[in-house]
Amino acid sequence: MNSVDLAAFIKQHEIAAEIVHLEAATLTVADAAAVMGVAPEQIIKTVLFLADGEPVLAISNGTGRIAWKRLADYLGVSRRRLKTANAEKVQAVTGYVVGAVPPFGHKSKLRTIVETAVYEQEVVYGGGGEVDALMRVDTAVLRRVVGNETTKLSD
Repeated sequence: MNSVDLAAFIKQHEIAAEIVHLEAATLTVADAAAVMGVAPEQIIKTVLFLADGEPVLAISNGTGRIAWKRLADYLGVSRRRLKTANAEKVQAVTGYVVGAVPPFGHKSKLRTIVETAVYEQEVVYGGGGEVDALMRVDTAVLRRVVGNETTKLSD
């Protein structure tokens, strides 16, 4: 899957989001923030975890680092039973390559947990389906699309 698939999902579900194509890949939060002219807190990361083998997405803002123990406790699994998905699994489950995973629009609907700090922003930029694309979305829209499951994920 790529940005064309994400754009089709956005259109089909009438989501107020925009895919922004960049001249080059932005491999870090700092790069993405600089290119977009926004604060690093407005860049979101979508990370696929496996909790007892079940896929779970965690969305955090660019300045936060997901605390594994905190996420494991929230999910009710031991820290040893929580793993980050490898690149092959990420693509198999979401349809997108690592570094391009959007917060929604995956092969199938995934349980999604959002860091509370993400919703402190009005607008965020996340994976746009390709490493040289970002998706701009208001956080109110993001919440409507991914659900209201939030917790403090970072230390």
